[in-house]
Amino acid sequence: MNKKVTIFGMHSVRSVMSQHPERLVEVFATRERQDKPLQELVSQAQKLGMRVQFVPKATLDKKAEGGNHQGVVITALEAPQLTENDLDALCEKAGKKALFLVLDGVTDPHNLGACLRTADATGVTAVIVPKDKSASINPTVRKVASGAAEAVPFVQVTNLARTLRQLQDNQVWVVGTAGEATKNLYEVDYTGPVAIVMGAEGDGMRRLTRETCDELIKIPLLGTVSSLNVSVATGVTLYEVVRQRHDS
Repeated sequence: MNKKVTIFGMHSVRSVMSQHPERLVEVFATRERQDKPLQELVSQAQKLGMRVQFVPKATLDKKAEGGNHQGVVITALEAPQLTENDLDALCEKAGKKALFLVLDGVTDPHNLGACLRTADATGVTAVIVPKDKSASINPTVRKVASGAAEAVPFVQVTNLARTLRQLQDNQVWVVGTAGEATKNLYEVDYTGPVAIVMGAEGDGMRRLTRETCDELIKIPLLGTVSSLNVSVATGVTLYEVVRQRHDS
């Protein structure tokens, strides 16, 4: 039987309702908020046959464990685990707007949670991590991700370099971030299908991962620091993708 998880926040809840309504178990909405976005979400839940439970904001605060729930919390069945076998379908569904975030060796659950939150905000198709030497979804990740851990497809793969080649076979351009790169973030075209590969803090991408990338980029650093936190670097890079696609 699938484990039940708590998901909160307008975007994350809307994503589950729209893409995975079969996972819905319970829907809770605040009594104190009656604006149009929440009313539309309540209406959507009711059309799906859910009985919406209106509760005090304090109840939602407790369910979300202090997270920014924006007036809505749901209980849902945990998402099924995705593997490399699901990538072809994800690529086909996303088409030319495919955007993958690949995390190579990110072991800190706080960083993974922050990356998932940014991935959700920027419309990432899926986040891909290796099964070994990488953080996976746990309560800490869910809390930091503020609901995004259940909204963004999360793919754990056995062999990361082989997975990157699989993406390339699906016409996805693989761009890795590395301090020694000659091109900077703003000199690459991200308007087509793309995978952004971020390495672990300190060590960066592993050698085989780096060698499999189609292109390497670096984030300009104008001060005294030599690197950025991986979740910050992820946000900077993904929002450049969003900017280019918005302008194109």
